[in-house]
Amino acid sequence: MEFVQPIRDINKIEEMKEKLSPRDSFMFTLGINVGCRISDLLQLKVKDIRGKSHLCIEESKTGKTKRFLINNSLKEVVYNYTEDLDPESWLFPSRKGDKPITRVQAYRVLNKTAQEIGLDEIGTHTLRKTFGYWFYKRTMDVAMLQEIFNHSAPSITLRYIGINQDNMDEALKDFTL
Repeated sequence: MEFVQPIRDINKIEEMKEKLSPRDSFMFTLGINVGCRISDLLQLKVKDIRGKSHLCIEESKTGKTKRFLINNSLKEVVYNYTEDLDPESWLFPSRKGDKPITRVQAYRVLNKTAQEIGLDEIGTHTLRKTFGYWFYKRTMDVAMLQEIFNHSAPSITLRYIGINQDNMDEALKDFTL
């Protein structure tokens, strides 16, 4: 498995949103704003998110129920995407039958678009890592992020979101012998 990175450039985040199809842009936007695993997002139906204050998910990896706030900005995105959709339909429908897209398909669309705009080391975990990276940059609250991600230690959280790598890169930038 390849190690993927968060998107550290806000302009690249906007480019991704613009280049993706409406369905895929919504998947990307939701993922980077709530920090859920892609496997959990793909199982959602319209009724699970439309008109809600929180996204409630039983995490497939841990079996724990998590609540993620749908802030006002995200509520508008949710409304615009779901207003004409049937409440029982998949949030991210596949063109192949009555199923959601697969994790592999999500990876393909995200990775293809990322390459088109000059990003590499991008995968489905990039959405979750991007959420974590920017949450940490804004709040500097590793303990809360650790709880959101269900990590056992702050060091795991910092490594996961790429902060440790950023710190090492900065320390080594001007280091020469």
